[in-house]
Parts: sequence; C-alpha cells; structure tokens
Amino acid sequence: MKIGLFAVGTNRMAGGGLLRAVAAHAERLGVATLWVPEHVVLLDQYASRYPYADNGQIPAPSHAPIMDPFLALTCMAAATSKIRLATGICLVPEHNPLVLAKVTATLDFLSGGRFTLGVGIGWLEEEFVALGIPWERRAQRTREYIAAMRSLWGDEVSSYDGEFVKFTNVRSFPKPVQGGKLPVFFGGESAPALRRVAEYGNGWCGFNLSPAEAAVKIRKIEELLKANGRKRSDIEIAVSPYAQPITRDDLKRYRDAGADEVVLITMRPPRLEAEVVANLEEIARDWVEPAAAI
Repeated sequence: MKIGLFAVGTNRMAGGGLLRAVAAHAERLGVATLWVPEHVVLLDQYASRYPYADNGQIPAPSHAPIMDPFLALTCMAAATSKIRLATGICLVPEHNPLVLAKVTATLDFLSGGRFTLGVGIGWLEEEFVALGIPWERRAQRTREYIAAMRSLWGDEVSSYDGEFVKFTNVRSFPKPVQGGKLPVFFGGESAPALRRVAEYGNGWCGFNLSPAEAAVKIRKIEELLKANGRKRSDIEIAVSPYAQPITRDDLKRYRDAGADEVVLITMRPPRLEAEVVANLEEIARDWVEPAAAI
C-alpha cells in the first residue's frame, strides 16, 4: 500500500522554496505521489455545487493561491528524482489539447518519466464561462482531447479528425519518456466517471470515500473493465478519504477494497521549512510506514 499527498501547492509557499522542501522531504520519507489540483479562477459566488461538501461550496477562500499545477510540479520535479508527480486533477476541457500535450510531455520528459495526468471534466460551470469554454458536451470534448494527446505523445507524425479537435500531419516534441502510454487517471465517482476509467483510463483517483464506499466503486470499475475486455491489472487505483477521518486499520480496509494508494490531505499550511519537515515526519510515522508494512 502506498501513501500520496493531495492539494500540494495550494498554500503560500514563499516563492517556491517551501514547495521544493515539501517535495524533497516527502520523497525522502517515502511518500509515493504528490497530487496538485487545478483551478484557473475561483469565484466569490457561484451556483455550481462542489461535489465533496454537503453545502456545495469548495472549502477554500476564493483568493486561495492555487498554483498552476504544471509549473508547481516542474518546480517539485527539479527538487526530486523518484517521487511520482500528478495533477489532481487537471480540468482537461479547459485546455487546448495540443498545448496541453506539449506541457505534459515536457513535464514528463524533464522529470524522467515520473508524471501522471490526473484528469476530470470539471464541476464549476462559472469557471468555464469565465474562460469562454462551452460547458455542454465537456465529457465528449475530454475524450477527444485525450485521444488526440495520446497520438501527439506517441506518434512520430500525428493526425486527428474529431468533432472538437482536427489536425493533420503535425509533429510534437519532445515526447514523454512514457510515450503514448503516459498514464491518464480519471477523477470522479459518478457512473459516467467510472465508465471513463474502464473504457480508456489508466487509473482512477476516487475522492471523499470511506473504505466501504471505495469498495463499492472499485467493484463497479472491475465489472466495467471486464465488459470492456480489460483486466483489473490494466489500471491503478488511488483513493482519498479527503476530510473523512480514518485510522491506520482503515489502510488495510482500503487495500482489501482494491486500492493501490491512499491519498491524504493532511499537510498543515507551512511557514518555515522546519514545520514542513515536522509535519511530513509525522505523516511518515502515522501513515507511510504503516502502509508500507501492509
């Protein structure tokens, strides 16, 4: 069982110094993955419902310093050599797919093949409106964008002809170290989200789930994988309890449910590197070491 950390890079981190410290010490202490979220803009008021809070509001102020995930991950890549780096999650339909393919390929290339693209279709309609991007058919847009990016990542010369993406005989370099197999993990717990995982994902990051809730979702994914002619071994599963309290014994329950990684959101806002070290060493004692022993 592995332990990851979620929402890295959403605090004021003093010009990147503390961000690099988080990454370096997390790697030293055996954390498996650093997950960085994405929002281009937040709003003071919105009608969209945040899916992981009973009141429908994201539990962060609208002025929260959510860094660009790709720049933050590149900064952390420069301070590390082994730890996996992931978006948690990238709002794919908000991007131009050719530009996103270039950014992700470059990050994977610079990190030596350590990048995983965690993706989602978005929940905040007002953000799409602000960016001038259609909210409707964003799931279909996401599917085409990922197919187009996989061609750009893996093919010497790439072409794609779809509803939302069209290009012919283009070259995109550098290629990711992982090529067209750069992992794409889907977030989301709805039935359509689970279908996306089974149909064309390399992994799933389930959110705000107890071990029992995770088990139900994972069984459904396994059924969908079989229906699509795929095996459980074709994907990796990460699960986060988010704000739900868990115990060390729950790590075994997540493992028995089928999770490969438990993603925690337990980093306190650091002000000094000494606080970063103390917090991460506590996480290592309480979670990383017990998980490794399972």
